[in-house]
Amino acid sequence: MTDSIESLGIIAGNRSLPLLLAKQARALGVKKIVAVAFEGETDPALATLVDEIVWLRVGQLGKMITAFTERSVRHCCMAGQIAPKNLFDLRPDLRAMAVLLRLKEKNAHTVFGAIADELKKDGVELIEATPWLKPLMPAAGFQLGPKLTDEQRADVAFGFRIAKEISRLEIGQLVVVKNGTVLAVEGFEGTDQCLARGGALAGKNGGAVAVKVAKEKHDLRFDIPCIGTQTIETCAQAGIAVLALEPGKTLVLEQEAVGALARTHRLTLTTIAG
Repeated sequence: MTDSIESLGIIAGNRSLPLLLAKQARALGVKKIVAVAFEGETDPALATLVDEIVWLRVGQLGKMITAFTERSVRHCCMAGQIAPKNLFDLRPDLRAMAVLLRLKEKNAHTVFGAIADELKKDGVELIEATPWLKPLMPAAGFQLGPKLTDEQRADVAFGFRIAKEISRLEIGQLVVVKNGTVLAVEGFEGTDQCLARGGALAGKNGGAVAVKVAKEKHDLRFDIPCIGTQTIETCAQAGIAVLALEPGKTLVLEQEAVGALARTHRLTLTTIAG
């Protein structure tokens, strides 16, 4: 399908993923890229990688849809996060207000699902960005940094089981464990704060193992699990020894820099064995 897409819209959240998507899509043949960017979230450097960029406030749903329809963009992707606090602090326009009033549950999945429905009403399809980004998702057998000890390998397997369960319950997608004990579970605070909390609870010698997974019924249109240099720095500061990812389901951004940091901090970055 992506072979036939010549014009692509990017709903651009924070950090480097929107920039990466723009580069990858351009390299793989997309001729026209229109980005919708959010004040206080999106990296302004994105403007240099796209044909047009339209700046909005979070909550301006009508203006976002118009940005695509007026430019004949029929397919768009979400890339990068909007900080959870900004989702809840948004100042919705009339169209966004109508959407929010219809929702019985207001979480990221239901809100973004409703946005996808609104886009579709106006002829714009929200699609996954993964076809362009798949080369950046480590497969089974990927590993950077020191080899795992038997104890760490056991903790990765244990953490994977726990992480899949908490993700099934819509709690979070990351756990921090050590010696078969759960130290921290990701909630509303997000990945970085969970890593910091779990690392602190591992004691002065550190050595905790963090495991990040995709949700069981993960809608990759809304949220592609990803890590980058900031995640590795956070792990290092928290004394995390291992960060394990589900293979083929998590993006590693800035891979060369991530590899260099992992070696510097003697941190193992690995995919979970099948």
